[in-house]
Amino acid sequence: MQFYYGHQMPLRILDEAEFWKQQEVEHTVVIRELIPVLEEKYVNALLKWEEALSKTHQKVIRYIETVNRSAYYIPQQLLQSVLQLTHYCLQQSLDFIKLCQQIKTESAAVSKNSTAKVVLDHIIRESEYFVGISQALLYNH
Repeated sequence: MQFYYGHQMPLRILDEAEFWKQQEVEHTVVIRELIPVLEEKYVNALLKWEEALSKTHQKVIRYIETVNRSAYYIPQQLLQSVLQLTHYCLQQSLDFIKLCQQIKTESAAVSKNSTAKVVLDHIIRESEYFVGISQALLYNH
């Protein structure tokens, strides 16, 4: 992500969060579909994550709509709310990464499926990308 957006930066990070939260929602489905014999505890965890990530995705969309309706004027209180939401999204991605790592290392079904390991690594890297850009924004504020 480029950092020359100036006063548009909050909208830019919301755009990123909207995209990556949707990706993470889809990743929960990909994991379940790719590993049909995945242990029930991981399937249930992924279903809960799908719901939680979807709720976060919807919250991000509401913030994008708020910023758009404000004619791109972002009062300090709204900026602080966007930063708090960004921090929440960042932490959520870190926790999702932990689940993916746990599935990769502890699941017997994954241990027998080299494609699943590769896909889980890819999913982890994608969430780490979002973590990186979120940290960069938060550290700059």
